[in-house]
Amino acid sequence: MSAMTIAERRSGAETRWKKLQDAKDPVIYVGAGSCGRAAGATDVIAAVEEYLGKKKLEARIVEVGCIGPCYLEPLLDIQMPGRPRISYSNVAAKRVPKILNLFLEKNKVPQAGCVGHFAEGEFDGIPRFFDHPMLERQVRVVLRNCGIIDPEEVDHYLARDGYKAIEKCLSMKPEDVIEAVKTAGLRGRGGAGFPTWQKWSFCRSTKSDQRYLICNADEGDPGAFMNRSLIEGDPHALLEGMLIAAYAIGASKAFIYIRAEYPLAIERLKKAIGQMHQLGLLGEDILGSGFDFEIKIKEGAGAFVCGEETALIASIEGKRGMPRTRPPFPAVSGLWGKPTIINNVETLGTLPNVLRNDATWYNRFGTETSKGTKTFSLVGKVRRTGLIEVPLGTTLREVIYDIGGGLVKDFKAVQTGGPSGGCLGEEFLDTPIDYENLAAAGSIMGSGGLIILDKDTCIVDTAKYFLRFTQEESCGKCVPCRVGTRHLAEILEKICKGKGEIHDIAKLEKLAAALKGGSLCGLGQTAPNPVLSALKYFRDEFLAHTQESRCPAAVCKDLVVYRIIEDQCTGCQQCVKVCPTDAITGPRSEPHNLDLEKCIKCRACYEICRYDAIAGDAIVIES
Repeated sequence: MSAMTIAERRSGAETRWKKLQDAKDPVIYVGAGSCGRAAGATDVIAAVEEYLGKKKLEARIVEVGCIGPCYLEPLLDIQMPGRPRISYSNVAAKRVPKILNLFLEKNKVPQAGCVGHFAEGEFDGIPRFFDHPMLERQVRVVLRNCGIIDPEEVDHYLARDGYKAIEKCLSMKPEDVIEAVKTAGLRGRGGAGFPTWQKWSFCRSTKSDQRYLICNADEGDPGAFMNRSLIEGDPHALLEGMLIAAYAIGASKAFIYIRAEYPLAIERLKKAIGQMHQLGLLGEDILGSGFDFEIKIKEGAGAFVCGEETALIASIEGKRGMPRTRPPFPAVSGLWGKPTIINNVETLGTLPNVLRNDATWYNRFGTETSKGTKTFSLVGKVRRTGLIEVPLGTTLREVIYDIGGGLVKDFKAVQTGGPSGGCLGEEFLDTPIDYENLAAAGSIMGSGGLIILDKDTCIVDTAKYFLRFTQEESCGKCVPCRVGTRHLAEILEKICKGKGEIHDIAKLEKLAAALKGGSLCGLGQTAPNPVLSALKYFRDEFLAHTQESRCPAAVCKDLVVYRIIEDQCTGCQQCVKVCPTDAITGPRSEPHNLDLEKCIKCRACYEICRYDAIAGDAIVIES
């Protein structure tokens, strides 16, 4: 397809997009990303279709991706002719008929559950959606289309300046594209923050008859879902970024390495790649430029270690996913021995925005050394969980309290960087989130997971969880990682059982140093970070476990006993319903009883009680 045909297709797409905004029939948007579907979005869509069919009403249903505040899902938005799109949160299927009846038949705007509207200015006393406390401080660059467009409609992407960046790049020399990325200061969003342009330059300057580009979508950190959400909500942003990167480095073939646990993301990628072929954006002589390019999807089996570049390459080659020594680095000798660039989803998804605008525009966001914005998954004990995008340099306090709404209970720590990161306490809340500051604090940015922990969290138990994770995900190739992670996890298990001794803390530190210094790849080298940061900032909890056989947070099962506080128990029976062993009994509206012999200390009753009537008492094990 020629450049003129693309321009014509975009013009038509813009017309159709405008018609959707000015539709004469109602348009109903449903958040149908994985988070929305998990919350019941498919039932909501079925309820909408049933209502329209029963009432014989005309309306268009548009499935969109995650717009960010996952805690509000399922989100149902309705746009009536002449009115802005209005969003409703936590919409159960049974609420659909009432909402649609008011909108479609009574011409009224229901207030219950209303989040906001998508127009500029005021409307009928309803606030703007993006003035919501979780959204107003964000800057949406890579997420600009997520939750706005139908990810399966390429015309929606084209209408919002899609593929303009690659058209611009194809009129430039590849070296000039690399220079533009250098000027923008874009750093890899996969964890280490290596300058994107520098990797590209190494690859392009290496003489070879073939170069490869790989998109790393093997998002394996617990609690991380940034890459999945971007692909589900705006797959063409990633694919256009791959076109730009491939043109810059001189690659004609690319792979998207994505875990098979992301079926919706894979489905939308496949559809988007098919649409690119129809538009002449893949194949030979793209847009008459002489640039040839093809993309293949490689589904991974969910091995965390395959997030490491050389292990990922081995997996694509059909080998067991295990890292190799470096150098040579993949940019010089990677996939099948050819120069290879591996960028993650967010890095590639950001590129169209950088090239379509310019470096000056992009440099408005971020800090001197960390330019631009960064997406994070905000999870844990924070009130507002979900997907966010903020300028680098935003403080942890702003993210947790202003965007996340704070915690129900007192803040204890934030785990950044997943299993490779560290636990940072209250003294770090005013730390700007960027590569240098987090590293200086003893943690890392990682791919962008932020897990918020409150006072009911045991830091020793948290460190044990992450060590168990990395131990299970270790490929076992090198002894320091294979043996070291197991020993670290065993010591932490011992401490959590109240059987630890003071010298076990010194063992942890010695083993961690050996693991960091001797491991072959980043998995083993960073595996001790949660332990080391926990020891550095929460040493008193380790001392309580080892010297007093006491868990201050009353989490470790062997060191806690639960009881019901009679004066505070209302007899609501919520704890009775969730107890898996029938350990709690009692009639409604009267204080309940807890049978300690039946109690398995699962904490279900403690977590669900709204009246603080369940106490978790730390017990001391006599030595």
